[in-house]
Amino acid sequence: MENKHQAECGCDHCGSSGSRRDFLKSAALLTGGLSLMGTTVAGAVSSPADPVKAIGKSQAIAAGKATRFTILYTADIHAQILTHDEFFLENGKPVYKKRGGLAVLKTMIHTLKAENPENTIILDAGDCFQGGGVAALSQGRAIVPLMNNIGYDLILPGNWEVVYGKEMMQRDLGAYQAAKICANMFHDTKDEFKGELIFQPYWTKVIGGVKIGFIGYNDPLTPKRQSPAYSYGITFTKPELNVAKYIRLLRDYEKCSMVFLVTHMGLAQQVDLANKPYVEGADYILGADTHERVRKPIEGKYSKVTEPGAFGSFVSRLDFVVEDGIVKDQHYALLDVDPDRYKPDTEMESLVKEAREPYRVELDTVIGRTKNTLVRYYVIENPMDNMITDALMWKLKPDVALSNGFRFCPPLVPDPKKGYAEITNDYLWSMLPVDSNARQAEVTGKQIWNWMEKELHNVFASDPAKRFGGWVIRFKGMEVKFTVHKELGERVNNIRIQGKPIDLEKSYTVVACEREGDPEEVLCRIEGVSGAHNVNSTLHEIMREYLAKFSPVAPKVEGRITATDVPNNLLSQLEGYDYEFI
Repeated sequence: MENKHQAECGCDHCGSSGSRRDFLKSAALLTGGLSLMGTTVAGAVSSPADPVKAIGKSQAIAAGKATRFTILYTADIHAQILTHDEFFLENGKPVYKKRGGLAVLKTMIHTLKAENPENTIILDAGDCFQGGGVAALSQGRAIVPLMNNIGYDLILPGNWEVVYGKEMMQRDLGAYQAAKICANMFHDTKDEFKGELIFQPYWTKVIGGVKIGFIGYNDPLTPKRQSPAYSYGITFTKPELNVAKYIRLLRDYEKCSMVFLVTHMGLAQQVDLANKPYVEGADYILGADTHERVRKPIEGKYSKVTEPGAFGSFVSRLDFVVEDGIVKDQHYALLDVDPDRYKPDTEMESLVKEAREPYRVELDTVIGRTKNTLVRYYVIENPMDNMITDALMWKLKPDVALSNGFRFCPPLVPDPKKGYAEITNDYLWSMLPVDSNARQAEVTGKQIWNWMEKELHNVFASDPAKRFGGWVIRFKGMEVKFTVHKELGERVNNIRIQGKPIDLEKSYTVVACEREGDPEEVLCRIEGVSGAHNVNSTLHEIMREYLAKFSPVAPKVEGRITATDVPNNLLSQLEGYDYEFI
């Protein structure tokens, strides 16, 4: 492990060394004929016109002059171990299909690997053992054997891997049979590990006749995005502090023909990274965090960016043809984890059943019903968090109830015959994977206005590096109108609280969830509040009470917050690129 201060050396940040520049110039000449073939439709791996099939039938491969290597990668599984409803957008309208489940995922990955068994790498880009009931109740432990059974080769910790604390994160990740990489998480402790990397920064593999390298990066904003207590004992640094050094190390000294950055930073930040000169020499940024479904690699100035959706619903596949140590061709596709296409693996089904068994009765208990689909994919407002804030408002009767802009939790679609869907404790854990205390404080109108400006900036900042990975904060009791394409301090047009224009001098009662490790005078990132205190209820307790009283509920998008310049069904923060979330 290297010392943190060594990792932050800045001499190569812009790749100015002559040897590196010359190396990259010669590498560009060798690979100048590379072409990126068109992306297939998700799930269409058996189409006769599939470029992967064409690659496999190439004469060079048949003659033994060339080989093909494959990368299969997932991210943001969020402990969704069972097949679930998944959201798609078709002809501009939401469509829901069954996708995912680790038993289906295993069959799919092993089927794809069987096409190229000796030359396939399987990796996950983080946020795996948080986001579901089994994970929460076992602090991630029960998820690890399931991932090991799939046979991953490489793992990156995501921002939610810290949720159970540093010690538990290290134990859970240490139990993985796969290699772990992360070049920007350091020990911040008073022992012999202080200043050292927690995980190895990179991993190399000779495959398909070439040596390739992977460098890992978690989101440096993790301690601000989440409860600070989760990250105690960990220091996060920005990729710019050492990524050029590691790319040079892999290219110049390890003699890697290709370099991949595996990142858990969110699509906007990853595309921004792809345009920075210090990532020159990285072929791909294999991204994660915002659950985006990249169906065609996004072209940055120095690297291409992908992201494989979430909840185990998709697998990203990359294929490369190598001849005489030179990459001659490449192809990328995002593929559905479709239970109608891939039969669930029986061994994994048994392991999932075993993992659920200690908690099965509790998790399968029905706590309510919904007549409307619960979905969380929309950036600005969604039915799921409207239901959560409805419950907080009913129970605690504040002026404003808040729910964080979380992205996790797959949809829940009513059965058309019954007219409703059952909400279980397991699904409650997916909506709210941490059963936080509800917390209340007095906040002035001016504080609310300034905080709203900061929250919108976290989502829509023109500088992607200043964006958080979550979405717009959700609320009840407040109406907000804003403009996306303005700057910090100018986005909010007006705010109404309890139907009246906000009074900047008035004090309002606000309820949100407790963020462990925040100062006493901070509530949901609102600074300088007064009278902050935990109420005698957790979010799960409030939700169970609310659903018991009001089921079947029918939450919907109501226009609690609206933008003047983007639609309320916005599904991605990324602008200015050939990308659409579908």
